[in-house]
Amino acid sequence: MITLLQIQQRISEAISNSGLTQTEIAKALGISQQTVSHYLKGDKMPALDTLANLMKLLDVDANYILCTE
Repeated sequence: MITLLQIQQRISEAISNSGLTQTEIAKALGISQQTVSHYLKGDKMPALDTLANLMKLLDVDANYILCTE
């Protein structure tokens, strides 16, 4: 069974491994740096549209993030 915690961990991992700063990610997505920080900590989940844009920005497969592979 897939859990929200697993998805949050993969989002955090993808952000950490991207080589981009939180500020760069925030600017590209039109969100605050603090929001990106919350994603890294697992405090918040991105809205679906933001998640889709984040995966595209980080060049990460949705199946990986959603733990379906």
